[in-house]
Amino acid sequence: MMDLFTQIVQLLVDTFVMIVGLGVIWVIVIFFVDITQTEHAIRRNFPVVGRFRYAFEHMGEFFRQYFFSMDREEMPFNRAERSWAYRAAKGIDTTVAFGSTKDLRPVGTVIFVNCPYPTLDEDGSPTSPVTIGPGCPNPYTTDRLFHISGMSFGAISRPAVLALSKGARKAGCWVNTGEGGLSPFHLEGGADIVFQLGTAKYGVRNDDGTLNEERLAAIAAHEQVRMFEIKLSQGAKPGKGGILPGVKVTSQIAEIRGIPQGKDSISPNRHPEISNADELLDFIDRIRTITGKPVGFKTVIGSIVWLEEILGKIGERGPDSAPDFITIDSGDGGTGAAPMSLIDNVGLPVRESLPLLVDSLIRHGLRGRIKVIASGKLINPDRAAAALCTGADFVISARGFMFALGCIQSLQCNQNTCPTGIATHKKSLQRGLVLEDKAERVRRYQQTMENEIGVIAHSCGVTEPRQLKRKHCRIVQNNGRSVLVSELYPEPEQQEVN
Repeated sequence: MMDLFTQIVQLLVDTFVMIVGLGVIWVIVIFFVDITQTEHAIRRNFPVVGRFRYAFEHMGEFFRQYFFSMDREEMPFNRAERSWAYRAAKGIDTTVAFGSTKDLRPVGTVIFVNCPYPTLDEDGSPTSPVTIGPGCPNPYTTDRLFHISGMSFGAISRPAVLALSKGARKAGCWVNTGEGGLSPFHLEGGADIVFQLGTAKYGVRNDDGTLNEERLAAIAAHEQVRMFEIKLSQGAKPGKGGILPGVKVTSQIAEIRGIPQGKDSISPNRHPEISNADELLDFIDRIRTITGKPVGFKTVIGSIVWLEEILGKIGERGPDSAPDFITIDSGDGGTGAAPMSLIDNVGLPVRESLPLLVDSLIRHGLRGRIKVIASGKLINPDRAAAALCTGADFVISARGFMFALGCIQSLQCNQNTCPTGIATHKKSLQRGLVLEDKAERVRRYQQTMENEIGVIAHSCGVTEPRQLKRKHCRIVQNNGRSVLVSELYPEPEQQEVN
């Protein structure tokens, strides 16, 4: 027995010595590699030790949000914003104690105008239903105001798509496919679906990238597909098409999209068929004729001039030529992959572009005809309520629902290494995303958002959120004082519609 014990101890010692020896050899090899290479000055001057810089830099992305950042200072979403979304999704109490940690002094801060006689909860009314595309053969009516924005199957995983779709069905909201096409998992979840038609026309394309009308009609034949959204541009990358790294283009994704497997999937930076206002309206009419369902477009606004031209053309052609909705994305919107030059610098934020759009619609007498959907960092009730005050009919979010699924903002969406299984196709990482649990979190997050938007509405003295107006919201200015949105953006005179 002692001999066996002695042998085991000796084996462990030998193994340890071997590991240490290999470690020493590795350090020596790395030392000579570092000291002779000419690409990195730090490694050349501080061989071996200099490599720790890269490890610390990488790990800093994960530890910074837990140990070093204050609750209200991290980007793109700070800890307070994320924590609210997590609690809402988990069904945990969303109240806080001892006072707000939000600084109300920065320029642009939103402050709601509370009513001295707020609406009693029992006097509140259900959110009023809104019909999109009333002139279509198959219009879409919903009483939900908060919905799931576009996230493509490919950019996010199979279980993530399923959880979103199942959760949306439970909550009664729609889920947008993103530009990656309609997957079986969107349909399997049972939710209402908005099919996004991106510039590459994934799922409804010919081999040369042009629109395949038969495939489009087949998509429209699904009863769950309720609307079609033509993607002109996205908040994180206006002027740039979708980017899906080849490592995430599996055989199934390649089949759904109609592209080669394993190769980077780069969408054109605009629809080749659309280069002016007339061509946009023609394309909208073409899609609506084929599908029989409401059709709109998604865009980022940098200037209102081109939009005024479109609305002018609608005035010439008649209101039937108008899009059924316009989705306005914020210049600080999210994505799985985008050039930093675009994500940081191009396109107006939704707080500025939304009133510009709404005012243009009012001036042209089209506010009732075209519904407005607001998107871009609207993951908390205050931001969503502010968008409703400014004139949005609906609010949508992608990253808010990613937090509901368990996203930890690790900023690895483009690397197929998402630790929560949301933005990766590695089965070992997807294992952590338990479908039924996450679908329930999606439902709770959506419903808590609508409930707390209603709380703000009642505080402002209205019975339901769609009654919020510009007079119910103030914005802090450079001088430290807040001004009513109705004063910053007075509603223009409405034109007569022929």
